[in-house]
Amino acid sequence: MTRFTVSTRALCFAGAALAAFAQPALAQDAGAPEAANAYDDGEIVVTARRREESLIDVPVAISAFSGAQLEAKGAIDITDLSNFTPNTTLENSRGTNSTLTAFIRGVGQQDPVPGFEAGVGIYLDDVYLNRPQAAVLDIYDVERIEVLRGPQGTLYGRNTIGGAVKYVTKRLPDQFELKLRGTYGSYDQADGVVTVSVPVTDMLRIGGSVARLSRGGFGDNLTIDGVENYNKDVWAGRGTVELGSPDDRFLIRISGDYTRDKSDPRNGHRLITGLHSGAPVLDDVYDTRAGLNNPKQDVKAYGLAMNISAGLTETLTFRSISAWRKDTSYTPIDFDALPAVDVDVPAVYRNEQLSQEFQLLYEGSKLKGLLGFYYLDAQASTAFDVLLSTTAPGFNAFTAGDVKTDTWSVFGDFTYDLTDRIAISVGGRFTNDKRDSTILRQNKLGTSAEFGGTPIILATTSNFRGKATFEEFTPRASVSFKPTPDHTLYASYSKGFKGGGFDPRGLSTAAPDTNRDGVRSYDEIYDFLSFDPETVDSYEVGWKASMFDRRVRVALTGFYADYKDVQIPGSAGFDSNGDGTFDSFIGVTTNAGKARMKGVEFELYAGLARDWAGAGSSLNFNGTLGYLDGEYRQFINNLGVDVADYREIQNTPKWTLSGSIDAGVPAASGLVNASVGLSYRSRTSQFETPSPFLDQPGYALLDASIVWTSDNGRYSFGVHGKNLADKQYITSGYQFALTDPTTGLPILNAAGNITPTLGREGVVTAFYGNPRQVFATFGLKF
Repeated sequence: MTRFTVSTRALCFAGAALAAFAQPALAQDAGAPEAANAYDDGEIVVTARRREESLIDVPVAISAFSGAQLEAKGAIDITDLSNFTPNTTLENSRGTNSTLTAFIRGVGQQDPVPGFEAGVGIYLDDVYLNRPQAAVLDIYDVERIEVLRGPQGTLYGRNTIGGAVKYVTKRLPDQFELKLRGTYGSYDQADGVVTVSVPVTDMLRIGGSVARLSRGGFGDNLTIDGVENYNKDVWAGRGTVELGSPDDRFLIRISGDYTRDKSDPRNGHRLITGLHSGAPVLDDVYDTRAGLNNPKQDVKAYGLAMNISAGLTETLTFRSISAWRKDTSYTPIDFDALPAVDVDVPAVYRNEQLSQEFQLLYEGSKLKGLLGFYYLDAQASTAFDVLLSTTAPGFNAFTAGDVKTDTWSVFGDFTYDLTDRIAISVGGRFTNDKRDSTILRQNKLGTSAEFGGTPIILATTSNFRGKATFEEFTPRASVSFKPTPDHTLYASYSKGFKGGGFDPRGLSTAAPDTNRDGVRSYDEIYDFLSFDPETVDSYEVGWKASMFDRRVRVALTGFYADYKDVQIPGSAGFDSNGDGTFDSFIGVTTNAGKARMKGVEFELYAGLARDWAGAGSSLNFNGTLGYLDGEYRQFINNLGVDVADYREIQNTPKWTLSGSIDAGVPAASGLVNASVGLSYRSRTSQFETPSPFLDQPGYALLDASIVWTSDNGRYSFGVHGKNLADKQYITSGYQFALTDPTTGLPILNAAGNITPTLGREGVVTAFYGNPRQVFATFGLKF
């Protein structure tokens, strides 16, 4: 049931700068004016290859969305991009509002703990975000977002094996500007954004934005009074100083950002009755009985960046990207989602990074490209209790993992025009990754001091430090052919690489005694806790075209990828003394051997009619299709058996589709733009092993928007509806159940219940996507 309430505070926030309705990436210039007509025959401009190019000319699988387009769609944060980007999954990571899980073409990383590198890179103004915490970026003051599919390494500071998401904020305008944007809607959603920019001199500009983003919960916590579930309580801001020459040959851009998320804990919905308490399954999937609220949910993330660009000659440009970032996330994770202290996990994540990138770019008449150097010094740590009082009163399986990463790389990528129609590109990257990891595991009585307790240490089960260095050269090559200026055909090869490491939840005392001497040596523990790098060889062919006087634009891509030594992190219950009771847990990370991905991606824009209802009117269709056939070719389990036939590619539906009809009509001294869109994702497996509880069947989401913008772009008003059919769908979950070692399916007892491997209540907990939301947006620009 939709909750819709009105508050004085919410009404004060009503006001938004929702500009003109924008076309999909194939149809609209990312830098188009906010009051532009719904039909815009300009080409979109992207910087996927570190230089401004028309999207149709770039021999890379890329989707791009302007800020105006995202506002018109009612997009709230970057996870909304999944609905209209082929073969892409961006979602909140299970029990958090702000930690990101990202997969592109079957490559990604679900586990947010330190030690596991991202498979998809997230970039904020060309700064790589090393960790997924605080990476669910809210959409405000954005110029455009680009989604690149496939390995990225010869053009970007940090190598990413699956793809990249580039979040680009707006440049400051040359004149004074003040914008107010506000939203009010169901579940007491109340957002307000104030943006101001002031030109101090012809060369100096100062500006910034402050955002207040809030929403009541989709559900309630039935155990803790005053605590909601799936609510939002965020303050955020960005500030920018730009110093540059009028012709932009020289530019220094210093920016800072801050986010504070104090939303209530995000807890899941139990899919089974309590095995110990008999607690029934709740009727409302957004409600919870979770009893853990220590520590209070609190996420702080902030950073500084300085981008310098200097035109040394007419053809040579130097760039420097310097950045420092830090975030701290306190979060209570109640795995069993019941009042009992049964797999309750107070947790904290701390991350800090310092990065430096240098680029030397050349742009001549036939040769274009860059040489680059990148360095990253990052520290990531986590500390968390696993409270198992129903197993043994006061028992706590504590973990502290710390990972230091030092990485540097040199890279280059050049394109040469053999003729006016044929161009070849070659690139390469050498990467040196160093890991220094410490893992501390202890059995305790009571909550750890980190979370306000005074525990008694019973035993230390891991006290390990491991170091490793991983090096790899990854090449890239492509050839493109333009039979006409409006058509591009291309074929490419690229190799992706992700370094190895150590499982931060590893249990030294569980390492096998391979020497059978009664003592686990350091080498045996090292081999047990470490995992190898993974690589992917990706092949791609594509066609991009603009036809019929720019009324039709298409992008068609076919790809094939060999994925080797796939890193599969996970955790399971552990019986430390062989008495039949799972009294702790163990981190289990394997290199799955081989996987293969192949598929097709298609994007279409069709201008169906122009000036059909008066000057400036339009009628357009936008569509996307993604197909991915992914399978493991080799997957050796801990018994030495190849179980590839029983494993699946996680977070990767076979089909992703979207389509929308968009119309623009002049009215009331402005332009009214309306859109109705449908997106579909086929069956999705949450883990490599199948789960009849958590795997999500195919589903469709229906969205609609109507926006009026004044002729001068100063005023706007819009109404948006998302998930109008109120579809309930699982996005992620937890499961601790005894499974068949071959098939991976949960083993059910005679009563049809699972056998829990951690705690006594049984953990099969699901998190759901947002229900139906309707909200109004208002805007004013001076």
